[in-house]
Amino acid sequence: MITVTVCVGSSCHIKGARELIARFNEFLSKKGLEDKVELKGSFCMEHCGEGINWKINDEILTSSDVEGGVKMLGKKLRLALKQGKTKRPAKRAVRRRKKA
Repeated sequence: MITVTVCVGSSCHIKGARELIARFNEFLSKKGLEDKVELKGSFCMEHCGEGINWKINDEILTSSDVEGGVKMLGKKLRLALKQGKTKRPAKRAVRRRKKA
């Protein structure tokens, strides 16, 4: 699973983070990637002066506007999917019952 996290702190919110999340969600739905990409919000990523901050897995990215962010998301997701850079969900422990 690829994780895309958008900063929703006050500076990014003012710059358009809410619209960016909506557009990312549209993009993922349109491309049928909802089962491969988790989209979530996060508070400050500490790059406030740079633009709208977001990250794909652990790579922090900055977009100057929403359109640029959507284009960058497309490129980054194609690359991550091509290279198989998806984080797998943690495996759950399986308990086996003892036979009586």
